[in-house]
Amino acid sequence: MTASFDVTATRLLDRFADRLEAALADVAEVDYEGGILNVALDGGGTYVINKHAPTQQVWVSSPQSGAWHFALDAKSGAWRDTRQGQDLVALLTRELAAATGIDVVLG
Repeated sequence: MTASFDVTATRLLDRFADRLEAALADVAEVDYEGGILNVALDGGGTYVINKHAPTQQVWVSSPQSGAWHFALDAKSGAWRDTRQGQDLVALLTRELAAATGIDVVLG
């Protein structure tokens, strides 16, 4: 794992954990341990978000849309899906709002 990837991905997960814990305290259990972020929604379903060092990607398992792999786009600084170019923050924001009715600010 390169130091740059590790620092960048860890900062991303730290920020997500802080913001999700604050925004979703009444509707989800947020657990961030060992570099793995779990968001268990009270209404059912769990998001798992973690960094994957060998590919230098952030992986997301979504109860709504399945598995995703995101790589950092050096130009924009955004984490983009490796297949469709979907933005990580936009995907999570949209899905969590649909599942909880709460607009979470992750960016």
